[in-house]
Amino acid sequence: MTQCPHLPVESMPYNELRKDYLLDRWVVIAMERARRPTDLAKPKPAQINTSVCPLCVGNENMTPPAIMLYQKVNGEIKRLQDPSLGERPKDWLVRVIPNLFPAFTPPKVPEETTKIFRNKDFGYAIGHHEVIVESPIHNEEPTDAKLDQLELIIKAYIDRLNELRNKPYVKYVSIFRNYGREAGASLSHAHSQIIATPMIPTLLQKEQVASKSFFEEHKKCVFCGIIKKEAQSSRNILENGEFLIFAPYASINPMEFWIIPKKHSPNIVNLSGNEALSFARTLQTSLRALKDVVNDPPYNFGFHISIDPNAVDYYHWHLEVYPKLVTWAGFEKSTGVYINTVTPESAAESLKKSINA
Repeated sequence: MTQCPHLPVESMPYNELRKDYLLDRWVVIAMERARRPTDLAKPKPAQINTSVCPLCVGNENMTPPAIMLYQKVNGEIKRLQDPSLGERPKDWLVRVIPNLFPAFTPPKVPEETTKIFRNKDFGYAIGHHEVIVESPIHNEEPTDAKLDQLELIIKAYIDRLNELRNKPYVKYVSIFRNYGREAGASLSHAHSQIIATPMIPTLLQKEQVASKSFFEEHKKCVFCGIIKKEAQSSRNILENGEFLIFAPYASINPMEFWIIPKKHSPNIVNLSGNEALSFARTLQTSLRALKDVVNDPPYNFGFHISIDPNAVDYYHWHLEVYPKLVTWAGFEKSTGVYINTVTPESAAESLKKSINA
């Protein structure tokens, strides 16, 4: 690290070492070389080029049959699926299809579910991998979509989670979105993904174990406490009747923010219609602010949930948004300790300013 040329060593601010709310994970908030959020804005990368988009209207036969779609029939939105034979509907609003190259695949016969873990060293990747085609309009991202369309996407998340969580071999359901090539998107058509797994991924398991431990000791939800604390902090970005948006205290990523419901619940299945609409509005507002502040960056978002019925008291779902603005290097990859050059407080200030403009 180079020395700041304008300050003597004794005048330089100390970097801050911060620990995650729950996880044994450390982050260096680099006060010494802190950057303004706008410093990380880059020219928008070229769009992902595909000669023919398999997710666009008219190309439904280029994908596996939709296991679920929303279609307006006689003025009412119906939940349907592609027919096994014949022409597939082209007037869909949201379409859910199996991933053509899945990371996890359903069991072909019931006996395969007993082979998820053949021994202590490995198991079969049994599960589901689905793509949610978010709109018939190719580039209708959440920042641009009408609220009723974004609400439909949230409804699709809920419907698929409700279906997948009840399968006996599914222990976790990951709902996530990759936006932009640098964030891992291979298609530019607006879409998100769902992966159902036969185990709880390590990060989520650690978070759930820590939440349970806190509840057993204090008889209250740790995330409900985080809401109260962050609502009063300089990391508060936006608060409404149902949700809080904030930059987490030990943010790994520059401009990272979370959306958390005020109502305690382990997952999104029980969101009411009004709550789903409020979540759609809150998500759109925050992503528009991110787009405005750092020039529409690539990002990932992921829901943190629990489908364990025993987690009702101690786990609290939330959405984490990770802008892809920097590249982790050798120190981060070899130690698991991250260096963030944009303070969460500065990130929150910039996002809040954009929202209130």
